[in-house]
Amino acid sequence: MKALVWHGRRDVRVERVDDPRIEAPTDAVIRVTSSGLCGSDLHLYEVLAPFMVPGDVLGHEPMGIVEAVGSAVTRISPGDRVVVPFNISCGHCFMCDHGLQSQCETTQAVDHGTGAALFGYTKLYGQVPGGQAEYLRVPHADYGPIVVPDGPADDRFVYLSDVLPTAWQAVEYARPLEGPFRSLVVLGLGPIGDMSARVAQHRGVERVIGVDLVPERISRARAHGVEVIDLRESKGEDLTERVLALTSGRGADAVVDAVGMEAHGSPVAHTAHRLTALMPNVIAEQVMQRAGVDRLAALHSAIDLVRRGGTISLAGVYGGMADPMPMLTMFDKQVTLRMGQANVRRWVDDLLPLVLERDVLGVDDFATHRVPLDRGPEAYAMFQRKEHGAVKVLFDMAAGGGADGPREAATSITPDSMDDADVTNGEAGVLSGRAT
Repeated sequence: MKALVWHGRRDVRVERVDDPRIEAPTDAVIRVTSSGLCGSDLHLYEVLAPFMVPGDVLGHEPMGIVEAVGSAVTRISPGDRVVVPFNISCGHCFMCDHGLQSQCETTQAVDHGTGAALFGYTKLYGQVPGGQAEYLRVPHADYGPIVVPDGPADDRFVYLSDVLPTAWQAVEYARPLEGPFRSLVVLGLGPIGDMSARVAQHRGVERVIGVDLVPERISRARAHGVEVIDLRESKGEDLTERVLALTSGRGADAVVDAVGMEAHGSPVAHTAHRLTALMPNVIAEQVMQRAGVDRLAALHSAIDLVRRGGTISLAGVYGGMADPMPMLTMFDKQVTLRMGQANVRRWVDDLLPLVLERDVLGVDDFATHRVPLDRGPEAYAMFQRKEHGAVKVLFDMAAGGGADGPREAATSITPDSMDDADVTNGEAGVLSGRAT
């Protein structure tokens, strides 16, 4: 089969690899029809290179058609249309029983001390081949896959794999322990930030304020009624002053940080990321596990923007092991901090009604680009550099032909100017970063 595989820093390729097969009675194999390109994939493209092995298959946002199931799988059958959660969970351990599927004790990478295994996401998380491929082996298939009906296009359902549950959990975790939840600031309006703002509006948050500097992201958020602070138009005011002016001088009840480690604002951390990417993997892995640092500009902004007694929800991915934090400020303000990978299966019952009958959250046109898998390397470069209006990219396995015929692309990609220059996230502002 064809798959998008990792070969090194900023080096992903489409290659022929072995077809997956049933390896355990609880496995299934699906034929992938669509698969998302996530902001977290860009971490593998550069920062987390020491934990990758050449030939690793990428991708953790797939959906498709069940081709085969193991003897112990009874909940799904060949021919079923399913969405596959990005984390792999068993459904019967202590963590799964308590709604913490992202910490599944059955699939944890015990040697690395990390949570549940993830598709296509380094040896830190099980080194399970990912879903940017024509076929995918799905462990624990009697629990994980989400069965969806035929009819609507993949765009209606594919975000159940990651974007929707991550955004839903981000807003759920943002709820303050004390006082009202009337205002929310969302830092970063990439896919997760954009969807978090939509979820917050749907759930009745009165004032949702998005913050970004990428024009396409700002336009999308405004089109859905989000109040936006454009960092390019500061007019002498810093971000904190502007948010205080919008929240009665108190600060927001909650802040969602949908940026994570990709934020700008720390030249030291940026240099550290670049240097570790250039080290031999055996050395860089040890450095990152013991002394890795993040670019914390977005998180530090969140601490300034949230009101006393408010909550900060981290949806953006962080990976540092030695990050400095303003503990005095957090303690003095009595800030609650919640974070973690989305517990996908926990939120399915909340999310399915929002996509089954009608498109409540605007997922049908959420993708800005649909591209064939063969153009995966170009898509990664485009998405990393935020070129051509790329906000959310889907790999369409039927594009350009295939068993189901070609599909019309939302936008084709043009690889002009995709040279080797270092333009990761641009160089202006603080919030040009992740989100899944």
